[in-house]
Amino acid sequence: MSIRVVIKLGGRVARDAVSVVLEHHAAGEAVVVVHGAGPQITAELQARGISTEFVGGRRYTDSATLAVVRSSLVAVGAELSAAVGPTAVHLVGDEIGLEAVRLPELGFVGEPVPTPSMAIEQTLSAGRIPVVTPLAVGPLNVNADEAATAVAEGLGADRIVFVSDVPGVFVAGSVLSLLHADYAIDLIKSGTVDGGIVPKLLAAVRAARLGLTVEIGATAVVA
Repeated sequence: MSIRVVIKLGGRVARDAVSVVLEHHAAGEAVVVVHGAGPQITAELQARGISTEFVGGRRYTDSATLAVVRSSLVAVGAELSAAVGPTAVHLVGDEIGLEAVRLPELGFVGEPVPTPSMAIEQTLSAGRIPVVTPLAVGPLNVNADEAATAVAEGLGADRIVFVSDVPGVFVAGSVLSLLHADYAIDLIKSGTVDGGIVPKLLAAVRAARLGLTVEIGATAVVA
């Protein structure tokens, strides 16, 4: 049975990281891609004059914002699928039944939950690459890093790789080669790391504690 790997591509690097996806696929691994679209969403909201409100560091999503989030994510997913080539199959999360628990204090936002997906399984069985746009039934806006871990858990994946515009997890100016899950939580609680790396670290910690092999760039996260 092929090793199952989920590759999460940040919106800033999605097209540039296609080679990573194809290398894993060429190595005989069953590859699932989950992508973000943070920069694209922010740019489109600004272009439309829609203000962004944050609650506890997370974007509040009203109906107007949700429309932009969905259209931006779907556009990135379609572009990424085209870049991967004919082996790619673009799957939109809310259309294939990916689920989340709504967080009403954040509007139309959900916390992803592991969901077995027949559409993803069928795509893998055909030897192709599912490119999953991270939306949940509702639709609900979900964090792409959290969605990647939920997809990995739902699939029973072996490995998850987070690819972004940074080479790994920085502490005291250096990239860590190894990061224990407990220490990652300490870094978050102490404020040593903050911003966009936090949901990525939390998603990585969850995946590591589930027994997956986890990489954030050059940093291996272990339980």
